Amino acid sequence: MELDHIVKSVIEISKEAGSFIREQRKTFSPDKIEFKGLNDLVSYVDKTAEEKIVAGLQLVLPEAGFITEEKTINKIGERYNWIIDPLDGTTNFIHGLPVYSVSIALREFDELVLGVVYEVNQDECFYAWKDSPAYLNGVEIHVSKSATISESLLATGFPYHDFTKQGAYISLFSELMKSCHGLRRLGSAAVDLAYTACGRFDAFYEYNLNPWDVAAGVVIVRQAGGDVKNFKGGEEVLDSRELLATNGKITAEMLSTIDKYFK
Repeated sequence: MELDHIVKSVIEISKEAGSFIREQRKTFSPDKIEFKGLNDLVSYVDKTAEEKIVAGLQLVLPEAGFITEEKTINKIGERYNWIIDPLDGTTNFIHGLPVYSVSIALREFDELVLGVVYEVNQDECFYAWKDSPAYLNGVEIHVSKSATISESLLATGFPYHDFTKQGAYISLFSELMKSCHGLRRLGSAAVDLAYTACGRFDAFYEYNLNPWDVAAGVVIVRQAGGDVKNFKGGEEVLDSRELLATNGKITAEMLSTIDKYFK
């Protein structure tokens, strides 16, 4: 399978979905909001964007299955599965905050082999595939060169419904706050990962993540020269629901700090 050809189609599909999302934001009304759970918001925009993405990807790789946030399709493939978040940063979208993205990854058996993250507002498309460089709008990107946390800008996410680890999270946040250039919370894990891949962030960490939040970004960070680990330092990040992405130079320092609070 020629992933370099497939990624071109995935980029086009992600941009088409992004264009739909961008247009809908102009007239979006709060009365269109639905609740999937505590602080877990969705709207027709998420669902329609996902339907558009699925329809396009079915033409690209008909035998592939789908793992999607909004579950608009029920099909698991034996070898290939697309992992899709049609609108990562729904809460930002609903409130008019301009940080949200389309995230599409392809997994072959248990290996992530392709990832595309399209940040809608900045018209920035990040992408990579197995054995390729990582790119932003056609230009090769790399992770940063910061060697310590003390010279790093870090990104994280805040829990919004599972608060069982809130104490550990706040303690970790407090220590890192005192140790780095700054901490940012954008509200889209896919964007956080893309920004780590291109060196805007030196690391990103978060727990209670879903596969569709991070799958595409994982590919991009790794192909940009970075590390992606779970909080124990392992390679499995989709099912562990916790993730640390770094430039590769501060991985050990970040894991050591995280380990103080997340045992």
